[in-house]
Amino acid sequence: MNPSARKTFNETFSDEKYSQFLSHLNEGLREPVPFRVAETPVFLTADFRDKLITAGDEIIDTILRPDFKEITERAIPDFWRVANEGNHPHFIALDFGICKDEQGNIVPQLIELQGFPSLYGFQVHLGDTYRGVYDIPGDETIFFGGLDKENYLNLLKKTIVGPYQPDEVVLMDVNAPEQKTAVDFYLTQKYIGTPVVSLSDLIQDGKKLYYLAGDERKQIKRIYNRLIFDEIAGDPDVFTKVADIRQPLEVEWITHPNWFYRISKFTMPFLNGDYVPKTQFLHQLQQIPADLENYVLKPLFSFAGQGVIIDISKEDIEAITDSENWILQQKVNYEPVVQSPEGGVKAEIRLLYLWPNGDEKPTLAINLARLSRGKMIGVRYNKDYNWVGGTIAFMPR
Repeated sequence: MNPSARKTFNETFSDEKYSQFLSHLNEGLREPVPFRVAETPVFLTADFRDKLITAGDEIIDTILRPDFKEITERAIPDFWRVANEGNHPHFIALDFGICKDEQGNIVPQLIELQGFPSLYGFQVHLGDTYRGVYDIPGDETIFFGGLDKENYLNLLKKTIVGPYQPDEVVLMDVNAPEQKTAVDFYLTQKYIGTPVVSLSDLIQDGKKLYYLAGDERKQIKRIYNRLIFDEIAGDPDVFTKVADIRQPLEVEWITHPNWFYRISKFTMPFLNGDYVPKTQFLHQLQQIPADLENYVLKPLFSFAGQGVIIDISKEDIEAITDSENWILQQKVNYEPVVQSPEGGVKAEIRLLYLWPNGDEKPTLAINLARLSRGKMIGVRYNKDYNWVGGTIAFMPR
């Protein structure tokens, strides 16, 4: 972490300034941000930024393997398999915990990864607000690879809208206006013009999909997909009530839903490197480790940390009947590197990639960060704490 930037920020911080920050953050939004946003951004050194880039590059190399789709085919549940899958994902998110290695060095360690969009619109607004209220110096940036706000938004539009008109591309989620991430949906609409629709708004006519824009029925050429099937899995008859988006329809997916499963916890056992904790499929485990306190047990097909067993016993492993759907992962110990007025805070950095059609490989573009003082990163583990929540990392240009 950048000690100089942290010292300057903390010396000028006040609760009044944080209230001012939240007021500016919510100004002009459809509704106030529904999740906790941290009091502070994260300030990275150039050295740690470069470690993150290297760590990300190593993982992207695996995703670029010619046989990647073949080795991840089992990851896609048959019931949720969607037709017309593309050749690559358009979004990749890699979550790294900030940790200390055995030599005492601060290093990134991969926690999870996903082939699914994150807050690509909201993070721009968040970075602008931190910079404006807290006077973040101009030589600090939230973007990678020399991008600035203008060419980042151009790349985002190229990825999502492509050759179409913005009103031919819809951002779609189940009950979209009610999602906690709806603030990102409407900021994306503001930045690149894509309308926001719910799954139930899709009108199917043969193999074409439409939505209503006022009284006009408009054909959908692309879906910017924000729907996670976990959210509708409780209703097995859902596709008798809404358009069955699993069918081979005349629509492009940005990104295709199958990539949510391909690039996920399922990918972890195929990864290697200094920044990846040892991970193996449970059904391939030769012997239960004697030091289970150093491992965490994760179900492959769960969302937002649900079902994760942190403090494992031998009996926990033996009780699992579908071991092919679980991974055993070496535990990652976060180092409380962000100094708050009340002590150290743990941090996680999410690298966000964009991969428009026609590009040979994804571009590392922007980031998301989360601060935690609880047992795990996430809202449910950080209730009643301050200096926690969603944020963003600034780093030298």
